[in-house]
Amino acid sequence: MLGLYGGTFDPIHYGHLRTAVEVREALGLDEIRFIPCGDPPHRPPPGASAGQRLKMLQLALARAEPGLVIDARELARSGPSYTVDTLASLRSERADTPLCLILGLDAFRGLTTWHEWHRLFELAHCLVMCRPGVEADLPEKLAAEVHGRLVTDPALLRAAVAGHVYYVDVLQLDISATQVRQAVSRHRSARYLTADAVLDYIADKGLYRF
Repeated sequence: MLGLYGGTFDPIHYGHLRTAVEVREALGLDEIRFIPCGDPPHRPPPGASAGQRLKMLQLALARAEPGLVIDARELARSGPSYTVDTLASLRSERADTPLCLILGLDAFRGLTTWHEWHRLFELAHCLVMCRPGVEADLPEKLAAEVHGRLVTDPALLRAAVAGHVYYVDVLQLDISATQVRQAVSRHRSARYLTADAVLDYIADKGLYRF
């Protein structure tokens, strides 16, 4: 069972890494693939180039927990980085493997704005990261889609290759890539927000010096 963790990772930070470790341990995932977005359709272009964001991911994961790997297929594909295309590509390679798309609750709430969002459930399960005790409070259209897909037994995720929604409680560190970029741009310390190797790379390349 594979976990798929997409994002711009501009830059990768400890909030990403900690939640990935918790999700993998909670569900016994074989691995989690970090999938850096090439051309994000829902947000402004990243501050760092695709190659730079990939390098920061490599640096951050070099000494990370086993089972956290990088999948750079979106960076090699031209055009907007639609998640449905990425899942279809993975599904063509792993027809019988349960695929689990990992999303934060805010991102999941906005799922109906995604390209061909209904197809996502045909291709993967959705693992929704939540703070303990937080209510999902989904928009009506999404709530209707989730009804009947929601499961509370992780074993059901392994029993099917796609189609379920599972809420997983994680200790979400209040860290964002925006905070890292702002600290760097204001010449303030970003230590303990991301790996030292990533900060050294940011300094060496002069990234985020707006």
